[in-house]
Amino acid sequence: MSPAHRNAEQSLTHLAQRVDSLNTAVELGEGRVDADSMDHVQKILERTSRRRELSAEHTVIGFFGATGSGKSSLFNAVIGQKVAQSAARRPTTSKAQAAVWGREGSEELLDWLDVENRVYFDDDGENAAQSLNRAEVPQTDGMWNRMKKMMGRANLQTHSGGLILLDLPDFDSIEKSNRAIVERMAGYVDVLVWVFDPQKYADAVIHDEFITPLAEHGAVTMAVLNQADRIRESEIPGVLDSLQRLLAEDGLSNNLLAPPVAVSAKTGDGIDRLRAVLGKVAVEKSAALARIEADLDSAVATLNEFDGNGIPDGITGTGIRELEHGLYQASNAPAVVSAAAASYQLHAVSNTGWIATRWLLKFRKDPLKRLNLHRENQESSISRSSLPPLSAGQKSQISSSIRRFSHDCAEGVGEPWSHSIRDAARSQEQNLPTALERAVGRVDYQAQKKQWWWILLNIIQWIGIIGALAGLLWLTAMAAAGYFQLQLPPPPVIEGTIFPLPTLLVITGLLLGIVTAVIGRVIAAAGKRMYARKIERQIRFNIEEVSEHYVVEPVRSELDRHQAFGEALANAR
Repeated sequence: MSPAHRNAEQSLTHLAQRVDSLNTAVELGEGRVDADSMDHVQKILERTSRRRELSAEHTVIGFFGATGSGKSSLFNAVIGQKVAQSAARRPTTSKAQAAVWGREGSEELLDWLDVENRVYFDDDGENAAQSLNRAEVPQTDGMWNRMKKMMGRANLQTHSGGLILLDLPDFDSIEKSNRAIVERMAGYVDVLVWVFDPQKYADAVIHDEFITPLAEHGAVTMAVLNQADRIRESEIPGVLDSLQRLLAEDGLSNNLLAPPVAVSAKTGDGIDRLRAVLGKVAVEKSAALARIEADLDSAVATLNEFDGNGIPDGITGTGIRELEHGLYQASNAPAVVSAAAASYQLHAVSNTGWIATRWLLKFRKDPLKRLNLHRENQESSISRSSLPPLSAGQKSQISSSIRRFSHDCAEGVGEPWSHSIRDAARSQEQNLPTALERAVGRVDYQAQKKQWWWILLNIIQWIGIIGALAGLLWLTAMAAAGYFQLQLPPPPVIEGTIFPLPTLLVITGLLLGIVTAVIGRVIAAAGKRMYARKIERQIRFNIEEVSEHYVVEPVRSELDRHQAFGEALANAR
């Protein structure tokens, strides 16, 4: 493979990679980049894609100019034939006129350009010319051959290719359809030749409305000062310098296709030099690629305005913790934890309290039962009415937590991405109340689940009450026997005490029950705090999942999208 061919292959590969990256950036920027800018970029991609499919052998060069610039006359002079109409009447050109060298592969390209008027300068050029209002029949050794010969024999041996010159309507035409043709062609041709005249070369219309928007296309842009015969020869360099300064102000850098050239279609001065430049572009066949590259540069520049101009701070551990805490406080979780702890204490006291007074606790309502959270397997039985709906204040607190979190994440990046990051954080805000309710409701509270120490203290309570009842029955029996004058042996007395055994049983049983109940309350209070922390951890864990799914993940996705957008733009550059 020759070096030239290898370079061409590398250029095409590079171009394909740029197009793919730009397409990726467009997809990622959807909904972030404003509609007009996105439409502009998508049109560029569509044109680029279509131009790559058409003949790469042909270079399309368009002649653009204002009324009276002598554009059509210059077009004819460059060709060496009278193909375009030129006259004092304005505007003369109402449709694009094509002069074509190399018919093969050109027709589909011209169809895409929507150019009907065509003259072919090759073997069948005579027939084509006759079909165009009796245009002069070109000679075999015409302008194209002369252009290629100017490049030298070596170039002729290594280069081939076709050329399409377009004479376009005046860009300042009073006919709207003519201006539309010019605007469209300015976006389609491979090389833009702006034709100026000495009197109107500073016209704001051509500079502000045409050249400035195409500032990235300097590599495929050329300025021609026509009608140089109308000014003194000594004035030409000054006018060209002035024109070049104007082009620089338009944004065209020094990488123009060629420096501005002065010509005269009337006298022929400078025409050969112009032909040489255009011939060089055509035989090298690089203009189409350069135009596509310039279009891609323009598209990238457009999208660059929407890259946010910075790097967001992103998601931090502190930010996540503050968000989760805010959602926890804004939900019904604190009240539920308090209710669960009270329910736990109620059941603990009910199982360890003094048996003689336990029945009084039955009149106390279970706090979890009021919330419909007293059942096991809450995930399958939780209903929407289990918890009271969040108040307006709680919902406002949720919004504030999300707003603080998204603001911190978006810090450091500008619009539109800071806005899209904040929107991502709020994208599922309306679903958060229900999600938080379920996060609280699906905890298996198990407030009624018996603990080992409940069972132990309960056994001691029953031992005490049984002992007290036994002693009480014994004393009752002794009192009844004395009433009926029955002689019973005296009750034994435990050594070291002054109380008979029945009395001791009653006293010991009652004291045992009371002391055990007090111990149970102390342990229940400590257990209540431990149980509350356990429930709080479970609820917080569930709220972390809600926070991750409904807030953090959408923000992370948007941050990743912004990063991928920036990377795609960087690759597209």
